Amino acid sequence: MSPLPYLADRAQFHDAAELIARFGDDAGYEAAARADRSRDLGNHIHFCRWRQIERLIVLLAGDRAMGTVH
Repeated sequence: MSPLPYLADRAQFHDAAELIARFGDDAGYEAAARADRSRDLGNHIHFCRWRQIERLIVLLAGDRAMGTVH
């Protein structure tokens, strides 16, 4: 099971939804590629942000509930 993502703001959810709309099943790969580009540029803040968005995309793509269910 992958770790639950940390979302700093609504913009991260919006970016994840936009990637899903544009890239479909490849949205997670696109988020990972953006994270890798940020890392290569030395931008650790954007690297972490895109990694969390990648995790969110995986969570949204799942077919079952994750975390605590009441």
